[in-house]
Amino acid sequence: MSAKVGFIGLGIMGRPMAGHLARAGHDVVVFTRTRDKASALLAEGVEWRDSPAALAADRDVVFLCVTDTPDVENVLFGADGVAGSIRAGSVVVDHSTIAPAGARAFAERLAGQGVAMLDAPITGGEIGAQNATLTIMVGGDAAAFQRVEPLLKTMGRTVRHVGPSGAGQALKACNQILCAVNVMGVCEAILLARQSGIDPATAIETLGGGAGGSWAWTQLGRKIVDGDLNPAFMIRLMQKDLRIVQSAAQENGVPLPGTALAQQLFRAVESRDAGGDLGTQAMIRAYEGMMG
Repeated sequence: MSAKVGFIGLGIMGRPMAGHLARAGHDVVVFTRTRDKASALLAEGVEWRDSPAALAADRDVVFLCVTDTPDVENVLFGADGVAGSIRAGSVVVDHSTIAPAGARAFAERLAGQGVAMLDAPITGGEIGAQNATLTIMVGGDAAAFQRVEPLLKTMGRTVRHVGPSGAGQALKACNQILCAVNVMGVCEAILLARQSGIDPATAIETLGGGAGGSWAWTQLGRKIVDGDLNPAFMIRLMQKDLRIVQSAAQENGVPLPGTALAQQLFRAVESRDAGGDLGTQAMIRAYEGMMG
């Protein structure tokens, strides 16, 4: 059954996600700050709207995929924001990675207008967005989740309701801990293999199926060996996420020494030659710097 949906934010992740919704036969309209990013979708027949408010006015479901907590707040409640026009009974689905406390606060504000908001952060990277194989972890009202679940399944392989408002963002914070700490392990293992006279490519192939194997080992490890530091996910965005992680940890009284070390290593890369725009596998530069 076709749904009337809007999609705000057409970056690396949002653009293919909106495309999947359109190609599934839904009535999709889009808005993003830079209209050129929508050009491929517009060529496929997707409609453009000039503001979040114009987009939301006649939509049943509005998807967001922007950068940070203040960006979500501005899109929702700023001038020409979604909240100014969205109809009671509609659902907002936020795929951004933001603070769990922010997700809860925004959901409460929209609930006052009769609008449900789900925090639905994603993981799986650009390839996952392109191939509709994302993992989507959803917090918020269970009935609202059931309404939009078929739409989410056009964009993701694993779609799961994980708890009340803010729970999706809290679980995404856990995911980012795993991502950051795994990169440390990958860098250290590659360097030890190299210094021990073992071909790192052989190490990756041999250990990939073992107890220490991981997505980071096989995917990011191979990029490191190939000298490919181009971003699937930029260090500066990971650092933004890790600040959210540490804030959530402080709120809940959880020590995260491994995560703190990963932040420092990423910071060392950020401080050199626009390193924040490199992929997270560029953490290897921090280790190489320590080795001289």
